[in-house]
Amino acid sequence: MSKTVTPVKKKKKPKNYYFDQITENAIIRYNKTDNAALKNKIYSQHISYAFDKLAENIIHTFKFYYFDVPSEQVKHEVVSFLVMNMHKFKEGKGKAFSYFSIVAKNYLILHNNKNYKHYKVHDKMAVLDYGNHIRESQDRREIADFNQEYVKEMLYYWDNNLTNIFRRQKDILVADAVLEMFRRRANIENFNKKALYILIREMTGSKTQHITRIVNMMKKYNTQLMLEFQNTGQLDTANTGSFL
Repeated sequence: MSKTVTPVKKKKKPKNYYFDQITENAIIRYNKTDNAALKNKIYSQHISYAFDKLAENIIHTFKFYYFDVPSEQVKHEVVSFLVMNMHKFKEGKGKAFSYFSIVAKNYLILHNNKNYKHYKVHDKMAVLDYGNHIRESQDRREIADFNQEYVKEMLYYWDNNLTNIFRRQKDILVADAVLEMFRRRANIENFNKKALYILIREMTGSKTQHITRIVNMMKKYNTQLMLEFQNTGQLDTANTGSFL
């Protein structure tokens, strides 16, 4: 009498099988070493494929197809952006897969021609009050030049100090999303408060209350930064933010 053989069901691979704990551990090792050769080895062996696949999946999952260049080139740009932001990932502050998925989506949202081709940022950036310290009697051209130079210095300050001022991964994501608005200001037109919050919610998945808390904290720093810039014409970008 023959025995009945029960077929063994194959386990399905998780959706993010290409980006696992080994990948996250590699990113942590990459961030901890200053050895360029070791960084290249870690990246090529353990991170490169995961970033490439992550970028590809997000482009196709969310249908980010409205670019002036082929999807393959967009993918390479997203991967480059992930590498540039690798140092912002903090061990123990959340999963690397979730963090870099948000970073990639963040980049694509702000570059997707279909959704944002009509946007162009206003020079005054009134929603975060970055122009409130300028005297109204100044010539408009001088104000524009002042604002442009200040925003450049302000972004450089935050690039150097973002992870010193904000420690939690979800706070860093929100703050970086706000800063990304300034980096891409030439591509955003409707920069009112409601539009800003909607866009940041979509980019980070954070609630409005959390976004408000981070924005308010950034505004406090900005008050001091603006005073420093008005008095000296530059910012001490190495400052760790201890003036609060």
